[in-house]
Amino acid sequence: MYKLAIGLIECGVPFGRQTQLLKRAGWEGAFFGWEEGLDPAAVAKQIREAGLFLQSVHAPFQGLCRLWESEEEGLAEQKKLIEVIRGAAALGTDLVIMHAVVGMDKNLPTRLECERGLARFGNIFDAAEKEGVIVAMENTEGEAYLDAVMAAHGHRKNVKFCIDTGHEMCYNRSSDMIGRYQDKLYCTHLNDNLGMSGDRITWTDDLHLLPFDGVADWEGIAKRLQKAGYRGDFTFELNISSKPGRHENDVYRKMDFFDFASLAFRRAEKFCEIFYQKRP
Repeated sequence: MYKLAIGLIECGVPFGRQTQLLKRAGWEGAFFGWEEGLDPAAVAKQIREAGLFLQSVHAPFQGLCRLWESEEEGLAEQKKLIEVIRGAAALGTDLVIMHAVVGMDKNLPTRLECERGLARFGNIFDAAEKEGVIVAMENTEGEAYLDAVMAAHGHRKNVKFCIDTGHEMCYNRSSDMIGRYQDKLYCTHLNDNLGMSGDRITWTDDLHLLPFDGVADWEGIAKRLQKAGYRGDFTFELNISSKPGRHENDVYRKMDFFDFASLAFRRAEKFCEIFYQKRP
């Protein structure tokens, strides 16, 4: 039986309080992003003490370009990500979500970038395998970098794919990323947005709205997940705050956190109803 999980949100409500309210709203699991200044063990404890399961840990992504572009800094970034994987394993989760690259201008890796980046991802995946950790690569901007990683390392049993439905719309120009990686599909980051606001890919279009508050084709998403044979849990990655110059999320910011969590849970249940209605 599937379970419903959600990402903890940087919104001014302490994570310990968030976990309690999420559990009360009906959620069964939670994940969090591994960031500097955060005590991962404390957050994992808060998740479990609230009666939730720790769905995954999201690895930091701001320095990922270094893996591809730099020698010394690339090795330092590799070391940091391996430490995150080991830390996640120590917390008792066997799933780490990772991006392939960061940057709206990242279109096609050069030969030298591939030599560096793919070797370092290989070392990261080796370390994860030793720890019994699955690394699920998420679709973001720079999908050619993800393609390169999956082409080089997708044969590994511990390298999987995490579909972000919002990223698919605004970073991948609504191409079918579920179908592209259906054989490696392992988990989800479900969220909505309004697609691309112009001809150029921009991070401000990545709204992470509640399902059905944007223009996503949720029946189509359900059908594509079914076609891919997806039978895992449903994890949602949502955001309360609007991006700079945008106001789509403002309505969430005005809500009490419990009311937001409850509304999000109802939307999650609505999607699951669609998914199982479409089940062949």
